[in-house]
Amino acid sequence: MRSERRLEIGDICFRAEEQGGKRMAEVTDRPGKGQGSWDLPTRGLPAVETRDLPEPRKLTAYIGASVILTATAMGSGESIIWPYITSQVGMGLLWLAAVGITMQYFLNMEIERYTLATGETAVTGFSRFWKPWGVIFALGAILPNAWPGWAAGAGTGVTYIFGLGEGAVSWIAAAQLWAIALAVTAAPVVYQVLEKIQMALLGIIVIFVIFAIIVATDAGSWGRIVTKAPESFTNAPQWFAELGAATILGAIAFAGAGGANNLVQSNYIRDKGMGMGRRIPNIVSPVTGEEVATPSIGYTFTLDEENQRRWEGWWRVANKEQLITFLGIGGALLIALSVLVNSTIGIRENIGTDLAFIQEEAAVLGNTIAPWFETFFLVAIVIMLFSTNVGIVDYTSRLAADTLKTGYLARSQFWSESKIYLTVVWTMTIGGSIVLIAGLNAPIVLLIISAAGGGVVMALYSVMLIVLNTRALPDAIKLKGWRLPIMVVTAIFFVFFSGLLIWDIATSGV
Repeated sequence: MRSERRLEIGDICFRAEEQGGKRMAEVTDRPGKGQGSWDLPTRGLPAVETRDLPEPRKLTAYIGASVILTATAMGSGESIIWPYITSQVGMGLLWLAAVGITMQYFLNMEIERYTLATGETAVTGFSRFWKPWGVIFALGAILPNAWPGWAAGAGTGVTYIFGLGEGAVSWIAAAQLWAIALAVTAAPVVYQVLEKIQMALLGIIVIFVIFAIIVATDAGSWGRIVTKAPESFTNAPQWFAELGAATILGAIAFAGAGGANNLVQSNYIRDKGMGMGRRIPNIVSPVTGEEVATPSIGYTFTLDEENQRRWEGWWRVANKEQLITFLGIGGALLIALSVLVNSTIGIRENIGTDLAFIQEEAAVLGNTIAPWFETFFLVAIVIMLFSTNVGIVDYTSRLAADTLKTGYLARSQFWSESKIYLTVVWTMTIGGSIVLIAGLNAPIVLLIISAAGGGVVMALYSVMLIVLNTRALPDAIKLKGWRLPIMVVTAIFFVFFSGLLIWDIATSGV
């Protein structure tokens, strides 16, 4: 028997048809009128059905699909790691930040390509080739982010604001982790709540940065972005030795979202109702009884004239949204915050492993603009770090839940997606609290550990995206043309720096 039900994702409604019993498996090798055929492997996961691709809407309906990714990035590379590097060596390496975030734009679009076409996450696509890939990437999300650098940074910022001692950092940071876990647990629909919070945060930060740039930066700092770039080649051995391979890889990886965070762009655009993701239904939260997005086996579509037109429409919208929200806004904020620290405090060598350069920057801004602006700047940094930690707790738990439920616990009646999600949230919260209370609370150290681990994860999935989007998708929509060599160069870049990091660790005896 067949039954129909109404599905809502955001403000988009459509009629979906359900088939009782077994899912149909008729489409994984169905040709599309001479434009190639689908080749989704079925060794580890079930085959998929064929459905028409939904009709795309205007760009304005989907602005915000990348906002969580962009806002989450604000508390890592944008506000801490790259300003930290700038405070150590000046503006000479900032071009690497531009390279890093540009490469991430293309990575994100290949992550989106597979989800727009099938409704499945990229990690689910990887698991179709080899089932353990799902667990590997889930661990690649959890392990680097088990080191709570963002909570430690926010806790340090709070001590600056209220004049508290260093001993309070761990307890404030741990309290923030518990607050995040409680908030995420109680949120009726996690994605919708996060999008609203991050959209508001991003707006506040943009206003703050524009104001600070006008009153506190100088033309010389902006000019040094270009004039000091040649020094990065002549001084590269010295700077790399001073900063370390982990810092360089982490900075490139976190010039943008970084690490496994980019992979969860699949979930975000699906929750936003983009492409075939609109056909993925919601699940009910075990705590609130409200609906949240659920991973699922996806669909393919016949490449007839109408579906081809719809695909081209989705691809244009997705590229424009990512270009505006992630590369445009994210890149501008990253560069602006680095220029701000260069204009205010210049170069401060041997600054240590805390956020002393942030405290110095705040003091200069207070003297330059007004005393209240010092506090406002520190509050903005705390909010950025806290919000980033919210996003990280969500995306690591979301990726793990997606992987485990789709690949390993699909038949379990007890382990729903929501239960897996909340289990990971609370495991990270308790584990992070233990790390902090044990005394490992230096923000820069923790952030670099997370960022470097994220860079290694990016090396893995940059290669896997090339395999997935050239082999599994039909010719008409697969990765090809000028984007393919860009992806190959990106993969080589992250593999090289990951190898350099591993070599550095091995030879240093760490």
